[in-house]
Amino acid sequence: MPKLKTNSGAKKRFKLTGTGKIKRKHAFKSHILTKKTTKQKRRLTHATLVSEADERRVKQMLVL
Repeated sequence: MPKLKTNSGAKKRFKLTGTGKIKRKHAFKSHILTKKTTKQKRRLTHATLVSEADERRVKQMLVL
């Protein structure tokens, strides 16, 4: 059986934590920032964890 390939898009977007959870960045922080409030932009800065519902799908893309 051949090796499984990691999804290239997922590889760039997700990182694994030491406890095995998956870290992600928030969306909507790349452009058109003038109309967003400072508070909104500040809250989007911090990384967060992938929800438990999506974790299995992301792990499959990362071939874990």
